[in-house]
Amino acid sequence: MGAENLSQDTLAEQLLELAIKSGAQAAEVYQSRSLSRPVFFEANRLKQIETSQSEGTALRLWRNGRPGLTVAYGDVPAQAMVERALALSHLNQPEPVELGGNSGSVYPDVGKAVPIEVLVDWGKEAIALIREVYPDVLCSSDWECDVETTRLVNSQGLDCYYTDTTLSCYISAEWIRGDDFLSVSDGQTQRDFLQPEKLAHQILQRLIWANENVSPPSGRVPVLFTSKAADMLWGTAQAALNGKRVLEVASPWAERLGKPVMAPSLTLYQDPQAGPYSCPFDDEGTPTTSLVFIQNGILQHFYCDRTTGRQLGTGTTGNGFRPGLGSYPTPGLFNFLIQPGSGSLSDLIQMMDDGLIVDQMLGNGSGISGDFSINIDLGYRVQNGQVIGRVKDTMVAGNVYTALKQLVKLGSDADWNGSCYTPSLIVEGLSTTGRNN
Repeated sequence: MGAENLSQDTLAEQLLELAIKSGAQAAEVYQSRSLSRPVFFEANRLKQIETSQSEGTALRLWRNGRPGLTVAYGDVPAQAMVERALALSHLNQPEPVELGGNSGSVYPDVGKAVPIEVLVDWGKEAIALIREVYPDVLCSSDWECDVETTRLVNSQGLDCYYTDTTLSCYISAEWIRGDDFLSVSDGQTQRDFLQPEKLAHQILQRLIWANENVSPPSGRVPVLFTSKAADMLWGTAQAALNGKRVLEVASPWAERLGKPVMAPSLTLYQDPQAGPYSCPFDDEGTPTTSLVFIQNGILQHFYCDRTTGRQLGTGTTGNGFRPGLGSYPTPGLFNFLIQPGSGSLSDLIQMMDDGLIVDQMLGNGSGISGDFSINIDLGYRVQNGQVIGRVKDTMVAGNVYTALKQLVKLGSDADWNGSCYTPSLIVEGLSTTGRNN
């Protein structure tokens, strides 16, 4: 199942031809096919191996300026899809037709598939490394190879497609000590290969730190967010950089272009060729581009789709993505990178006299307001530059925008957490409360 196979499928051409013949002034077809092969481990043992396949087609057309969108899965009659989209267009208000023309680009496939046997071996290796040190720990994990093909065709002559093969894994270790329950988890998403040894060592480090429970700090202390936890902060920044939020005057940065909004050591950007979340074109067919959002703390750009870019007067930045197959494109990110600083995670810990490490959280982040109050699922106390144990029943509260202006140190240990590439970092200005053990 590759991009070449999808490009030879004639359904898209049939839909476009029928739509125009039926009175549509413009139309586009978005197709997605995926093949996933997950391997599941439970209670330290291989549980099951699965194969799942899905195929979806979205048709969007305009008649008399009114858009109509319909979605179908699997094999569907083209005529039925066109008739449904035309019927739905009667319910919508007229809008400008936002379609890209033929870019003439050919996009290579990215990533390589690995056999299921390799996924099984990786899973066994990671679990064995953890249980060699902690034999009482129960491990569960998922290892997956996902092949996804995307094609976008429209009546303006656009036809672009590619196949993305991604490998991912997730492992959790549960440690029960009397009445005390500890769950440590971590994961990876990469192309071509995964690193079970690195993942196991990350889990082991957390288990070592959690060997004892200690009382949490209180008041305002430096807080170190590991790369796994730091994306809670960046989710707020991503929302504030969304061109749609700027149009709605919901972003606090709407009038801050060219002005400082973060600490001078912070640079935030996207890179269409970086990591496992690289992407050659958005869901409107616009080629993606490198874009610096914040450079040395100063706001440079917002991200937009075609409609938002037109309304802002900036044009699209190649960030029009569909939240789902049945959704219209809206401003979105394919990857989001924070330029690392210097110093390993160990170096950052040694900088702290008395502070808190946040590694796993319960609940959602702050949203665009920036205000948050989160329960720490997995956190550690630092004294005199050393981790002295795990803290329980602890909360951290504050404001993301304030914290990112009061950055103490940015680490060099950047890693992918979802589509966010972030290092660990120490911030001030947050309030810590907890129940003393």
